[in-house]
Amino acid sequence: MEQYEPDQLSPARLAAVRRSLRNGRASLSRRSLLRASTGGALALGGLGTLSACGIPAAKNTAGVSSEDHSAKEKQINFSNWTEYMDVDDSEKRHPTLDTFAERTGIKVKYTEDINDNVEFFGKLKPQLAAGQDTGRDLICVTDWLAARLIRFGWVQKLDASNLPHAYANLSQQFRTPDWDPGRAYSYPWTGISTVIAYNKKALDGVEVTSLSDMLDNPKLKGRIGLLSEMRDSIGMTLLDLGKDPEKFTDDDFDTAVARLQKAVDKGQIRRFTGNDYTSDLTKGDLAACLAWAGDVVQLKADSPDVDFLIPDSGYLTSTDNLLVPNKARHKSNAERLIDYYYEPGPAAQLAAYINYVCPVDGVKAELAKIDKSAANNPLIIPDAAMAAKSHSFRSLSTKEETAYEEKFAKLTGA
Repeated sequence: MEQYEPDQLSPARLAAVRRSLRNGRASLSRRSLLRASTGGALALGGLGTLSACGIPAAKNTAGVSSEDHSAKEKQINFSNWTEYMDVDDSEKRHPTLDTFAERTGIKVKYTEDINDNVEFFGKLKPQLAAGQDTGRDLICVTDWLAARLIRFGWVQKLDASNLPHAYANLSQQFRTPDWDPGRAYSYPWTGISTVIAYNKKALDGVEVTSLSDMLDNPKLKGRIGLLSEMRDSIGMTLLDLGKDPEKFTDDDFDTAVARLQKAVDKGQIRRFTGNDYTSDLTKGDLAACLAWAGDVVQLKADSPDVDFLIPDSGYLTSTDNLLVPNKARHKSNAERLIDYYYEPGPAAQLAAYINYVCPVDGVKAELAKIDKSAANNPLIIPDAAMAAKSHSFRSLSTKEETAYEEKFAKLTGA
């Protein structure tokens, strides 16, 4: 396991963090992506301040736990993102959590205290670094932060015997992330896909089937949008170039940057955006753009002109993930809750409400009983062909992240 070392932020990485918090995935609202997705963000709000706060460096504490009080204390303390759980018509109760409590006798203290990964990590870092109980049995964080928590040895290895449904029903596309092969420490709560969205009226007959079509067609000059998140825009460009975002080299990254720089120089790209692309796309100021699937589901429902496509080259999917912190008092109870959300019934109820990619196989029939349109929406339940086109952006070292963010910041003018 990796020892903690403070990250040093370059001006470009600081800009990337502020950009993400201001208008990127960390800034969005209900059912939209509330993510700060740069590792630099972790350094700004969390790891980079550990030494300054007098908090000891993390020890190699992988798998460390306190005594599990699950048998005697029928409870779980679960921290999650806002608007990331099903609610009833009164929006005061969570039906799936209520059913779990009724079935198991385990009461869930559910807290929506995650607004972005950076801020949440700042709440946990003193206890995690000192090897103390965080007061939480289950947390939900984005893949890049989950990867670091695992590397630092700050989360517990899960007991597979408590996770029969999760093990059996986890979709193949989410089984082997490079940061947690075989899902020994984590299980995905949802998937977050990056696709191409377009306004049919604004395209006015121009054919768009790929990122190259967006970047090269002069009829679309000044009406193309890319995302201000480095992993999304570079990852989709790597795919368009025939490169694998899970295995790319420094040279591959530079080639992708040069490809986008050419489009910037000729005025093809209107701007790099956070989710504020939604307004421009609906109005037709953007003819096509990179977009997050959770937004597209909502936009399609509200605007008949908006639609999406999956390029033949593929698309990116990241994940938000459930983990059990070190020293959690109720590990077995937390594992039972993870497993519960991998049963098709509860998984369908959750997917029907939050509209993100469901990582649970066998959920479509159950979801159709609740919402047929959601069950048939490939942005929520990818079919086999779509799932096969899903790719992840590989984990980055601190050195890589610094270099890549600097280059991307120069490209975007951040």
